[in-house]
Amino acid sequence: MYQIFFDGDKKINVELNLKNNQISGKIDNVNFSAELQQTHKYEYFIRYQNQSFNILLLKAFPEEKKLVLKINGKRVEVSVKDKFDLLLEQLGMDKLSHKKIDSIKAPMPGLVLNVLVSEGQAVKKGDTLLILEAMKMENALKSPADGVIKKVVVSKGTAVEKNQLLIEF
Repeated sequence: MYQIFFDGDKKINVELNLKNNQISGKIDNVNFSAELQQTHKYEYFIRYQNQSFNILLLKAFPEEKKLVLKINGKRVEVSVKDKFDLLLEQLGMDKLSHKKIDSIKAPMPGLVLNVLVSEGQAVKKGDTLLILEAMKMENALKSPADGVIKKVVVSKGTAVEKNQLLIEF
């Protein structure tokens, strides 16, 4: 089962089966069957209920499950939710991965041993930002997302408390 959103608002529920050049399944719980032909690398032709649809893939964003298509000459943005996305949404866990990160705070009291970034620097998810010593152990604090360092609040040798602001994005 998939949920497909057209231009962000029109939603349909789809179950699909693809065999040879035939698509069948259900659209909003109504059975359907259509003929599919790939005419070029990014272009398809669909015949459904005596109607023809020329579909051209303009852009694909696989991480976001979004496509930009041209259907019979009209530009359409399509986003897809699969059964796993729908389950996460049902459990209320769909927004967890989209939380915007705007700062890094000290996870525990400690001493800043080294600051590895500077203001204005672009960082990738997983890059080490600073080294914090706590309980005689060195802890590498890493970037939780891609971003640009807005402000470095601490410097090497600074003693910090738990939840103290260290870096702003």
